[in-house]
Amino acid sequence: MPDGFPILLPAPRRVRPGGGSFPIPDRPRVDAPAGCTRARDAFVHALDESGTEASRDWKPAGAVAATLALDPAAAPPPEGYRLVLAPDGIRAAAPDEAGLLRAAATLRQIVRASGRTLPCSEIDDAPAFPVRGVLLDISRDKVPTMDTLRGIVALLAELKFNRLELYTEHTFAYRNHPEVWAEASPVTPDEVRTLDGWCLALRIGLVPHQHSFGHLERWLRHPRYAPLAEAPDGWVPPWGGPRRGPSTLHPANPASLDLVRGLYDELLPCFMSRTFNLNCDETWELGQGRSRARCEAVGRGRVYLDFLLALHADVRARGFAVQAWGDIVHQHPDLIPELPRDLTMLEWGYEAAHDFDGRCSRFAAAGVPFLVCPGTSTWNSVAGRWTNALGNLAAAARAGLAQGAGGYLVTDWGDGGHWQPWPASWLPLAAAAACAWSGAPPAEPDLLRAADLHVFHDEA
Repeated sequence: MPDGFPILLPAPRRVRPGGGSFPIPDRPRVDAPAGCTRARDAFVHALDESGTEASRDWKPAGAVAATLALDPAAAPPPEGYRLVLAPDGIRAAAPDEAGLLRAAATLRQIVRASGRTLPCSEIDDAPAFPVRGVLLDISRDKVPTMDTLRGIVALLAELKFNRLELYTEHTFAYRNHPEVWAEASPVTPDEVRTLDGWCLALRIGLVPHQHSFGHLERWLRHPRYAPLAEAPDGWVPPWGGPRRGPSTLHPANPASLDLVRGLYDELLPCFMSRTFNLNCDETWELGQGRSRARCEAVGRGRVYLDFLLALHADVRARGFAVQAWGDIVHQHPDLIPELPRDLTMLEWGYEAAHDFDGRCSRFAAAGVPFLVCPGTSTWNSVAGRWTNALGNLAAAARAGLAQGAGGYLVTDWGDGGHWQPWPASWLPLAAAAACAWSGAPPAEPDLLRAADLHVFHDEA
């Protein structure tokens, strides 16, 4: 950022300081094109940050403070924008309303830092990654309330994220499976629709996410579902330790696919997004139980891929784009060329030294689309591992840009019971926002000052 200019998060691509300043008038007015009501409201809220009361009327008598325009040539990438702060007012232009909303987020931070007198400048900005998402684990014991989710969505919008996924194992209130979620404070279909509406208003896609193969221990512990378990008598983790209860579906049992299809029947109609994450990671016990003979005959990777392809075919037939985690196929790299070119693989790794570059190159070489998926490094902890998080987030951004990733999805997991409080996750999520939008985090002192101002609203 130029010297003396307010610190912003994420930092815009280019800022050219100008001469003079713009004082926000009393009851400022925002003029916007027809159909851009949400963008207009976002600019009104940005001006409100100064303590003035911007006009909520379309044609009030107050002075025009900001003029919005839709212009395909203003900033060609989707969600790009041009924001001009001049002595005679604020002008914003973007190729779509999403771009105007991102411009409003930038203006809001400038107003928060500057008060009612704004420094004149010209800002040209666009995202490094087209998909910039956050995945929140709502299955390992902490299910956010609707009030909490509304606040999360508002902050994600200011940080210019455009996707939210709620990782679900058993915490959606499936009508046909009440015993699974009975004591888990599940998210209901009506709550999903409400949350989806909040996200839509801020141009954030709420993507459905249901584990469809592994991590189903809270299903398979019930007698009704036990016949679908790969290892009903338990399994031994590959890293050693005591035998664990069943968590993975038996892929050769047709009833396993029937169960998952029934979940999709209930879940997917609740969402406006046409993208679905069917997960399918960490199927550790595959081959240790009922599919042992099949895995020995054709290979564990082939058994895994056959079930993944069946799930993919079902979801594609419903008109959804499909995502799945990439860890298991990396164990069988010879199968990567067989992946459908309309299946987006999610390359996850949560250590600063994770080889994003090498693993992403496998998908890139095969022409398979992928996202990079680092983490907040907060789970199994109270305060998180900040140094590791910053290295992990930056490495994912570098490799994603170098290898042609279609997006950046940062994950906040709840392993071990989700002990971390929300503030522990917000700092790495702020760093992730900078990586996803700008391609790299700012210098750590700048990042911490920006997070104090724009995330925590607290100079401490």
